[in-house]
Amino acid sequence: MTTALVTGASSGLGAEYARQLAARGADLVLVARDASALEGRAAALRREYGVDAEVLAADLLTPRQREKVERRLTDPRRPVEVLVNNAGFGLPLAFERNGIEREAAHLALHVEVPMRLTHAALGPMLERGSGRIVNVASIAAFMPRSTYGACKQWIVSFSRWADVAYKDRGVTVTAVCPGFTHTRFHERLGFPPGEEGIPAWMWLDVRDVVSESLRDAARGRSVSVPSLRYKALSKLVGLLPDPVSARLGQRGR
Repeated sequence: MTTALVTGASSGLGAEYARQLAARGADLVLVARDASALEGRAAALRREYGVDAEVLAADLLTPRQREKVERRLTDPRRPVEVLVNNAGFGLPLAFERNGIEREAAHLALHVEVPMRLTHAALGPMLERGSGRIVNVASIAAFMPRSTYGACKQWIVSFSRWADVAYKDRGVTVTAVCPGFTHTRFHERLGFPPGEEGIPAWMWLDVRDVVSESLRDAARGRSVSVPSLRYKALSKLVGLLPDPVSARLGQRGR
């Protein structure tokens, strides 16, 4: 039986990854800060899909708590075959007005944490000769979009390299680059649904994003851009001058 560890599993993309993996028969390790939210989600997944769902409450920005997750990934008695690095948060795009400590935490959660968890997971996966790592990035990786785009660009570059480096040893790594997706991500930034400044046609359904990305990961693709419209956009912005693509990146939050 496959076991998948999902970070940021209490809501949004993380919760949907957990649901769809459970529907495929995977046991789960659910990681997020909110223990009560995780317990409720775990109980629902056990009830609906008959899988084991372990709760691991941890603030990934606190070293001692993050180390609990690293130890779980390296536990030889309970192997984790799938790692989904999904935890993250957004900041306003005006870097100069953001507190630098908040920016440093943002960088750590989007870059250092998935790097550390990937490193922890890789050892046992390579020893077994099998494993799958899914790193949630963003379409913002393809355009200048403050520090969020920069963090996600790192995830894409790292995942592409790691997939080449480890695929022949049985471990695939996929960076998932969704566009604007209906979750609570934008609400946490203070933008209720319908007020994010994004036209309706640009929004994706969270179920479609997760199902397409899991298919791409199963096919061994190093980068997954869910939906044809965002695939086209990811190619287009690379051809535009920086001032034009940066203006596009300023749309929405």
